[in-house]
Amino acid sequence: MFSILIVDDEEPVLDSYEFMIHGFTEYGKEERPFALAGKARSGYEALKLIHETEPDLVFMDINIPGIDGLSVLEDVHKKYPRMVCVLSTAYERFDLARRAIPLGVFAYLVKPVSKKTFFSTLEDALAQLRSLPPESPEYDDPKPRLFRRDIWVPMDETRWEQYRKALNLPSDRALVMLVEMERDQTLWAGRIAEELSYRHHCTYDVILNRGLFLVSEDCNPAVFRQKTLAMLEELLHALSWYCGIGGLCRGPELYRSCSEALAELAKKRRETGVWDRERRNIARLRQKIGLVPPEEIKALFAALWEPLFAGDFRAAKIRMVSLFTLLLEDIFGVWSVENRNAENLDNGEVLPFDPAEIMELEDLGAWKRWAELNFDKLLLKANLERSGNYPLPLVKALAFIRGHYPEGVQLGDAAQAAMVSAAHLSRLFTEHLKTGFSDYLTELRIGEAERLLKEPGLTVKEIAYAVGYQDPNYFSKTFKRIKGILPTELR
Repeated sequence: MFSILIVDDEEPVLDSYEFMIHGFTEYGKEERPFALAGKARSGYEALKLIHETEPDLVFMDINIPGIDGLSVLEDVHKKYPRMVCVLSTAYERFDLARRAIPLGVFAYLVKPVSKKTFFSTLEDALAQLRSLPPESPEYDDPKPRLFRRDIWVPMDETRWEQYRKALNLPSDRALVMLVEMERDQTLWAGRIAEELSYRHHCTYDVILNRGLFLVSEDCNPAVFRQKTLAMLEELLHALSWYCGIGGLCRGPELYRSCSEALAELAKKRRETGVWDRERRNIARLRQKIGLVPPEEIKALFAALWEPLFAGDFRAAKIRMVSLFTLLLEDIFGVWSVENRNAENLDNGEVLPFDPAEIMELEDLGAWKRWAELNFDKLLLKANLERSGNYPLPLVKALAFIRGHYPEGVQLGDAAQAAMVSAAHLSRLFTEHLKTGFSDYLTELRIGEAERLLKEPGLTVKEIAYAVGYQDPNYFSKTFKRIKGILPTELR
């Protein structure tokens, strides 16, 4: 039986981890492979308990009082090289990951941690502990010693030559590639290494839930990047993944290639996050235009174009052409009928502008003037069209609900805002939206919760309160009923 120490300054986390450790059994077996060695709430207490109990596995929160979690590991790492460490924190930060990798950290969990993720980590850690040779340090094996420690720091020539000989590395030059996948990291890392090995000498390991690949040859970095990214696109097309590729270096300086790969990986994650926010804002703009106060819509529109025009001006204009084309289609239905002329509608109405005009704008001032004029035209038309499609009481009720859904809004409240009876408003929901008031409110709340879950900053419990649920457990059940997964799994 292996012992576990939990280090965290939050009592609910300590209790949750302890509960899951006691409930963990191997598949098909009844006995428990782990026993709790203790719980620590600060860095000093963690150091004391590690020296007293010498645990086999440690779940270490980074942000704890006193000495932080990484500093604790730095202090005990050399004395207890066989100890398996799992880091946990509320936010994923690559600067912390860079410090953690040379310490032999086994995995990196972002809180809140689901039961499924916790059990999966325990299974992987159990396999790791059982694979260690009896009474022999983990780093007697040259590959984990290189991948988990020495590759991340400058090496001297003698040590590098020892690694070349031990791992049969054919070249004095090499590069590092990191690939992060949404699931089954060990499985997919093996498949990536297999594909790479058809053309290159490749050695790999899985570090902090990412595949780390060492390509040992004096290759052309540009050609390697082009062909490898194409291979990854084909192999991982069904997954969400990120890749960072470092430059070609001599062995003693491989830490530079590691840092470059890690930095590129972080950059791609940030860029993807920006694109996801833009996509959600576009969806919200198209959904809300004409149904909520103009000030809210204008603010949402500004949040879309301002970050775009801070970069490549031409690329931003192309994105805005696409956006305005979508809005024209939503509001006027221009291109939804075959062979309809975009200049003149069937009823003789002329479109207020052509989105292609955006490409002729020469600077940011010209864009602001064009956008202010033509977005107002769209907004006016949207208010007329959508108010005309729905009865005015329903439009008022929808605007009220969107402005008050985090509160305990009831059908009677919305009816009062629309100045109709609750029964009449209920019929309007059924006739025009094909749904009931409660279902509409639930969909709205869960949709906003989904958006918040994909952004850092709030816990699941805080998100539940933010969208109008006072019981986080009920919120989680409702979220799973509608989205098919728990909020923690989505995050």
